[in-house]
Amino acid sequence: MEADSCSIGTLIKTDDPELVRRSARPEGTIVDVNGIKIGGKEIVIMAGPCAVETEEQLSETAKSVRAGGASLLRGGAFKPRTSPYSFQGLGKEGLEMLERARNETGLSVVSEVMDTRQVETVARYVDMLQIGSRNMQNFPLLKEAGRTSKPILLKRGMMATIDEYLHAAEYLLSQGNTQVVLCERGIRTFESSTRYTLDLNAIPVLKQRTHLPVIVDPSHGTGVRSLVPTMAKASLAAGADGLLMEVHYRPEEALCDGSQSLYPEEFGMMMGDLRKIAEAVGRSIHVL
Repeated sequence: MEADSCSIGTLIKTDDPELVRRSARPEGTIVDVNGIKIGGKEIVIMAGPCAVETEEQLSETAKSVRAGGASLLRGGAFKPRTSPYSFQGLGKEGLEMLERARNETGLSVVSEVMDTRQVETVARYVDMLQIGSRNMQNFPLLKEAGRTSKPILLKRGMMATIDEYLHAAEYLLSQGNTQVVLCERGIRTFESSTRYTLDLNAIPVLKQRTHLPVIVDPSHGTGVRSLVPTMAKASLAAGADGLLMEVHYRPEEALCDGSQSLYPEEFGMMMGDLRKIAEAVGRSIHVL
């Protein structure tokens, strides 16, 4: 029988960037964040508020996601916002709060860096650097972050093709940092019923084209709280190595992205379902 011209094997491209291509490390890369292995059999959950707002907000949310089964605490100290008048984050004060939350809960911390001048400071406080969607092609930032020894979470640009995404990852690896995790977080399309269109196709495509771990952010991918659990489960079924989700102890009071942030009790209920999905695909959720 003649091979299907659209067979899945044709997705592997021989001209992918040299360092990120699957053939450079066929066995796959395992990214180690303080002993938490991303890219192996265990699925890693990262959760927390969009932005660090107050000591109470961060502490209460961190404790709830820890109890629910998260291994890493996410929280933005520096926030790239569309409007210059929106909450921009607490900066170094927010980083200090994240450090205290880590000491209190035992959760490792991932937080965004936006500028080359911030890299050294942010790296002192966090366990994993995040480069957000809007900075995916900030090449000086990619180079600077790539020179650190910190694991890096690279989000896909909201209007980036997978080819462009892989070239952005290549910038990081070309500077010597091989501890890179890719994050699909939704792309802009003509569809307006959700904030973005979560591209679940990207999970198997990236898994075939690169050796780097792939996680999914269903919070930004949908922008709708009620849709997050469903798309989180779908992401695991499609082969994601982890999830990055927004949880807030009082979403109605959040200074940003409250409409897509889960309540702690919703997060806990969802985690029960995620464990079943993980088991169904022969994996498990990492527990601290």
